[in-house]
Amino acid sequence: MRSLLTRRDLLAAGTGLAAAAALPALSGCASLAAADSDPDTIVVHTQLGTTAPGSPTYLSALDRFRKENPGLKVKNLINGDDLGQVYETSRLARKEADVVMVNLYDKTLAWTDVDATVDVMPYLDDWGLRDRVLPAALSAWTDGKGRLRAFPYFATNWPVAFNRALLDKAGVDEIPTTGDDLIAAARKLRAKGIAPVTVGGNDWTGQKLLAQIIQTFLSQDEARHVYSTGDFGSRGAREGIEYFTTLRDAGVFADKAQGLTSDSMNTQYNTQAAAIQSAMSSALAKVPEDVARHTEVGGWPLADGGAHEHPTIIRAFTLIGFWISPNGVRKIEHVEKFLRFMYRPDTVSRFIKESGRDMALRTDTVSTGFPLVAAAQRLGSDVSEVLLPDVYVPPAATQPLITATSTSFTKGTSAAKVRAALESAYRSA
Repeated sequence: MRSLLTRRDLLAAGTGLAAAAALPALSGCASLAAADSDPDTIVVHTQLGTTAPGSPTYLSALDRFRKENPGLKVKNLINGDDLGQVYETSRLARKEADVVMVNLYDKTLAWTDVDATVDVMPYLDDWGLRDRVLPAALSAWTDGKGRLRAFPYFATNWPVAFNRALLDKAGVDEIPTTGDDLIAAARKLRAKGIAPVTVGGNDWTGQKLLAQIIQTFLSQDEARHVYSTGDFGSRGAREGIEYFTTLRDAGVFADKAQGLTSDSMNTQYNTQAAAIQSAMSSALAKVPEDVARHTEVGGWPLADGGAHEHPTIIRAFTLIGFWISPNGVRKIEHVEKFLRFMYRPDTVSRFIKESGRDMALRTDTVSTGFPLVAAAQRLGSDVSEVLLPDVYVPPAATQPLITATSTSFTKGTSAAKVRAALESAYRSA
């Protein structure tokens, strides 16, 4: 019999919840009333429904699902970045949602282990949906014990966007493909009053770009070891950190990058205040048409002696999945209808066409209305792929790593101090 989630389980998993204090504070919220007693109501806890990319398509899909299943209701609970903590708090009260739509990152890495959600592999097979999932996505969502944490859904391509018009204005004739090219381009851009590379050095976007640059000198197996253990002392990791600090101190990144966020990064690029950004597909989908016309996508420039043949990008399949909770198991027939509907080719195609989302599922649909997303999908042999570290970083190290990232983007911080900051983030893990 599956054991019940305990307060100790959540705290041991690194959630940091002060559950006794949190429950009274949230007692008036819908999140703690999530477990609807109506057996014909599915409760879905999601980050879609407001301004998140794909929200209009998702809400429209729910309307169609309700019309096709008139006796079945869907109740939507919406949270942003705090979804993980809110869900865990509701689970402690045994009032969690039936289905959770969230990425594999930070707190969610521990959910299957502490019985906050269930292994969905048996359902994937019983419902005949395995062939709908891309093999790479299935692998990414499967843990070391062979359990499928959630039904894969959204994926992402994470290339580098280059504003060709701004580069031309600064006299940069070619898209930079090496570190030396990038430094030279940054100098020319700055001379014209244009920020070179904008990045959210104070949040997750900076963390991801820093990890990508460090991997310049790491194979994927070496990168898995580094981000699983926090050991940045290998030759490749040290060379990657030194490459990062060389670029940073040469003025490659926007001024005061250590204080920027993903929002300020996107604003700088979309208003043409900056010429380059590392942009996941959801950000590419929001680039205004007049900027997108002058944007080319490619990889992060290489350094001499790097471990990769081509400039690098990140491709990941863990952006959003459908997790099933213990409460959801009690309504599993209804959950099956919902998942089958969301996996239907016509539903999947609408997310691609209407929202520019990359999917972790098999599909022939292309984001024709989102040219930069489509261009990123076409990137092939001209780029090399590096790891998204999210599934390897221990949950307790996630937020400390973001703090270390801000330190790393602070100009003048030595490579040794960057390494120390990154390694110290793991000490609490």
